[in-house]
Amino acid sequence: MKKFATLTLIAGLGLGLAACGETRNERTLSGALIGAGTGAAIGGLATGKAGGALVGGVVGAGAGAVVGSNTRGPRRCYATNRYGERYRVPCRY
Repeated sequence: MKKFATLTLIAGLGLGLAACGETRNERTLSGALIGAGTGAAIGGLATGKAGGALVGGVVGAGAGAVVGSNTRGPRRCYATNRYGERYRVPCRY
């Protein structure tokens, strides 16, 4: 049970890092990779068989891709000077 809790924590942290990509495609791919690895580890530990790891990897990849795709990238804010030029500014929250 301790291993399962550790893997769940690592999976949560990993999916949080999946949001660090610039584009939506990068976040989707990183989410799928993290989900596949985590799902395979959990599936293998839960069943003790390679089939469980395979199913866990496939399910984890799908879930990770969905979560990664629906996360938002870094927020960017712009301002325009009196000459019409746009430049980045710190975002106000």
